[in-house]
Amino acid sequence: MLPEVVLGIGIPFAGTALGSACVFFMRKKLNEKVQKALTGFAAGVMVAASIWSLIIPAIEQEVSPMGKWAFAPALVGFWLGILFLLLLDNVVPHLHMFAEKAEGPRSKAKRTTMMVLAVTLHNIPEGMAVGVVYAGVLSHSANITMSGALALAIGIAIQNFPEGAIISMPLHAEGKSKGRAFLDGVLSGVVEPVAAALTVVFAGLVVPAMPYLLSFAAGAMMYVVVEELIPEMSSGEHSHSGVVMFAIGFTLMMALDVALG
Repeated sequence: MLPEVVLGIGIPFAGTALGSACVFFMRKKLNEKVQKALTGFAAGVMVAASIWSLIIPAIEQEVSPMGKWAFAPALVGFWLGILFLLLLDNVVPHLHMFAEKAEGPRSKAKRTTMMVLAVTLHNIPEGMAVGVVYAGVLSHSANITMSGALALAIGIAIQNFPEGAIISMPLHAEGKSKGRAFLDGVLSGVVEPVAAALTVVFAGLVVPAMPYLLSFAAGAMMYVVVEELIPEMSSGEHSHSGVVMFAIGFTLMMALDVALG
């Protein structure tokens, strides 16, 4: 089971690395329609995973000891996840703000630097989400399946693909070599498997807190979906492709979690 966990926490990082590799074979930015489709699919997977892989297991774990108040730990953890991401977004600018044009090379360089910082920091709670799900699988303390955890990891990897591209390609456009731009994009995703691994280690030591950790991860992911992914997939042209792919991602994740659970 341990090799499967190591593979699972590495999948989102692979998504960032593959996205960063776009700098080697694409002249301009990622095709808008493709980006909206990927964003919509990832958003659908993450919403479904937040419900079936995180919130429901968190509530089910507390049914016996807490009865009708079994929702309380999930409620508290969910809000902690929301507030944590809200605080994070007050520390660094929103990702969608980087779409605005900057005037002058210094402003553009500063904008790109802040974009790298924002993506890196937002990767931390996503890594925690993957880590807490796999911790739940290993501890058998929550109704989480290995297939559900894998589906969540793949969904976050799909979301990370365009994020890797929007880091490496602007860096190359500013004068960095393709290799260095790719490396910087990859490094922005390193925090994700590190956060996941640390969460797995420490979650195993605090099994009673698992419902709070699961719902915290759900709150963090739902914040990212509502604040970043949905606006990205629904704005401008080709919004229908994002909506359709959201529905496909949601139903696929729901079916996987229920059928394989």
